[in-house]
Amino acid sequence: MALTLETNADVLTLPFSAATDFTDLADYCDRFAEILIECDDTTQNLALLGRLSACLALLRPTLGEPIPQHLIKRFTVEELLDEPQRFEPDAEVLCNYCQTLAQLLCGHSLPPENAKVLKGLLCELVWMFAGDLKAPRWAGSAVSH
Repeated sequence: MALTLETNADVLTLPFSAATDFTDLADYCDRFAEILIECDDTTQNLALLGRLSACLALLRPTLGEPIPQHLIKRFTVEELLDEPQRFEPDAEVLCNYCQTLAQLLCGHSLPPENAKVLKGLLCELVWMFAGDLKAPRWAGSAVSH
């Protein structure tokens, strides 16, 4: 179960590991990106990028695995929404994009204006990636109970 975070500083000490549920890892990625997009402090940016990159590294090997039985109900809704996306990389490619951008931003090799644009892109991609990981997968009648 995900931890409730009281402050932005809490995310920097948030414990997670390979045993953390992928849905919780996706929530943490969301939170890291949410704070990162608003952050102007270089040290905190680096810490958030490091945490985001570590979380993405833990998610990557789980992307092809079946959803654990105890989470099936969370991904089942009465009716799936039919919302087409314009940008549709698969989960592994999207995870790679996010992790590469996080690592690039950690390197401080970009002019500030380019870093700001890439930070925005990273956050948008992370939100898309995490949202897709947490989205319902089945309609109620498609899953046997």
